[in-house]
Amino acid sequence: MKFYSTNNNANIVAFDTAVRQGLAYDKGLFMPESIPDLDQEFLANIGNYSLPEVAIEILRPYVQGHISEATLETLCSDAFNFELPLVEVETNVYSLELYHGPTLAFKDFGARFMARVLGELNAGGDQQNTILVATSGDTGSAVASGFYKVPNTRVVILYPKGKVSTLQEKQMTTLGENISALAIEGNFDDCQRLVKQAFLDKDLAEKYGLTSANSINLARLLPQMLYYFYAVGKLQAAGKPIIFSVPSGNYGNLTAGLIASKMGLPIDHFLAAANANKIIPEYLKTGKFEPKPSIKTISNAMDVGDPSNFARMNSLFDGELSKFRRKITGYSFNDAETRDGIAFLKEQYNYIADPHGAIGYLALKEYMASHNVTGVFLETAHPIKFREEVEPVIQEQLILPDILKPVMDKPVIATTCGTSYEEFAAVLKGML
Repeated sequence: MKFYSTNNNANIVAFDTAVRQGLAYDKGLFMPESIPDLDQEFLANIGNYSLPEVAIEILRPYVQGHISEATLETLCSDAFNFELPLVEVETNVYSLELYHGPTLAFKDFGARFMARVLGELNAGGDQQNTILVATSGDTGSAVASGFYKVPNTRVVILYPKGKVSTLQEKQMTTLGENISALAIEGNFDDCQRLVKQAFLDKDLAEKYGLTSANSINLARLLPQMLYYFYAVGKLQAAGKPIIFSVPSGNYGNLTAGLIASKMGLPIDHFLAAANANKIIPEYLKTGKFEPKPSIKTISNAMDVGDPSNFARMNSLFDGELSKFRRKITGYSFNDAETRDGIAFLKEQYNYIADPHGAIGYLALKEYMASHNVTGVFLETAHPIKFREEVEPVIQEQLILPDILKPVMDKPVIATTCGTSYEEFAAVLKGML
């Protein structure tokens, strides 16, 4: 399969080039030249497959010619070796807990697969890659963990200084080895802008083999389809239309769900559940896509004012607002409403959600008030990662999982950098 740039569908590359390059040189994002239809027998029997088996089936068409069948089986078995609980919170309302991987966030799905794919593509050669990644929270820790000690690979993580949780910062700044961190004196949009500029700096990109592990990168995006398939497999026997409420910032998660739907997965509708950074919900209302400076909220992974994956969504819907609206409904909630959602889930159902999951739940309940469906909200991160916000609301101290205890005693090691590209490029060259 080939992949085209969302800025020029004549700009076509192979899978390995799309992964290594990350962002097209014309500033577009890579998309599959065609979305394959999956076998109907597989779709009807997804519930009988294990998580790695589902992954192999849905990812095979995209990697053929570059990753062998045997290698794909090994990669998927290794990358997706953790649980994916689907918890019934109330009648017809389910939480899909995506935080049971090593960094306790949904980004583990994409980051672990991408790390193994890039390692395989570079195996046996002298190809060196520098993973440059912007994060508003959980991407950084998942990428750091996924690429830790991967041969021929350096990782540089950009995060907005003072705008991530203490635990998130610890996870992405304490590993050392081939992992480095830059604390940018700005917001996530500044981090993302610097990363994109670096990719378009051909001298820098080619010298250091720059690529991305954000959802900009196809190898990070495509594995995120996995949990949609897995959840539908568990629920489709119920007979009701299935919808997903997706906490949304850069919209990689929602884009992956849309691609899954295009492959034949029976998903009736999606909810774009946003915080105060409501660019896509506003677009769905007004028809105008208007990026704005991001606003700091308690659901910081969604603090994105210029979501990159809108370009991919626009491509999937042929740029037609009516097609967007048929498949997606947008909602947004402020911090006070988010806290109320966390409190309600705990009081009514003894379920503890993080701020992102709470927003997903609130959107789902609004939609289900007028639609008879089975609803799934994505619980994207373990509540412990936002303990500063969650504990005062539920009036309960969360227990630190054993997997996180080692990082809490380690010092934060990060280089502070301003928001100008010139300063960033100089700092980056000094690190590499």
